[in-house]
Amino acid sequence: MAQAPVTDTLEPVQPRRWLAFRGAELLLTDAGTLPVGDALTALGGLPLRTQSLGMPADAGTGAGLPCQAAELPADAAPPPGASFTHLKRLNDQLPDGLRRLAARALELIEWDRAHQFCGACGAATMQPGDAKVKRCTNPACGREHYPRVSPVVIVAVERGDEILLGRSHHFAPGFYSTLAGFVDAGESAEEAIHREIAEEVALRVRNIRYLASQPWPFPHSLMLGYQADYDGGDIVCAPDEIEHADFFHVDALPASLPGPTTIAHWLLRDFCMRHGRPWPPRRGG
Repeated sequence: MAQAPVTDTLEPVQPRRWLAFRGAELLLTDAGTLPVGDALTALGGLPLRTQSLGMPADAGTGAGLPCQAAELPADAAPPPGASFTHLKRLNDQLPDGLRRLAARALELIEWDRAHQFCGACGAATMQPGDAKVKRCTNPACGREHYPRVSPVVIVAVERGDEILLGRSHHFAPGFYSTLAGFVDAGESAEEAIHREIAEEVALRVRNIRYLASQPWPFPHSLMLGYQADYDGGDIVCAPDEIEHADFFHVDALPASLPGPTTIAHWLLRDFCMRHGRPWPPRRGG
């Protein structure tokens, strides 16, 4: 039988700022700031788990206070003067430093939750201090488990002054984005691009160029942004993944596009600017 998981205890220390999550919802005060000090006691108990985030200098969280990630119970109600908001909805509202810190906090909470036991032998794990590693407590195993990162390719496929955009079944009405997919085991990012574009819309691409990367904490992705040129084929959407896809002219992009803090937005902005169009772009129907 597996041993009980080794959990951290929350000892009284100097005041800290909390990045407290209920699922993927971040707790913020009505002023849009992080709760401080004993603010979480109003929730009626200690967090399920915590992870130290240190004292980041560029997160806009206030000088001199350490930051702590915390997972709250699924039924936690916000204390007076605060509310929970899904981190995706906050992406375009939080300052850059705080948005990056919140993404790291959510990923560490997910990693902590998922690695209470060793995936190799089933024994409990322990975390040595603030080190971001879970060590198996079974001496015969001793496996170390670090925070997981899953690479995802996201691709702007261009055909002259047109760009390929698609929409998934779960997107909001009218919303379109560039296509993306996880990199498979044993696959390079470039191979993943060829496979994903062929699987999702039955097209061929060439001349793949890297643009930028972005961490995406839902739950632990690293988005790898690329541009590629159309190399043939007719669009046939994979019915279980893509509701609709098409090439859109630079002067007639869909009305609803990814927000400015996403790598899909950066790909679209770069496409428009290289074609001499102002940003934000003119929108089509």
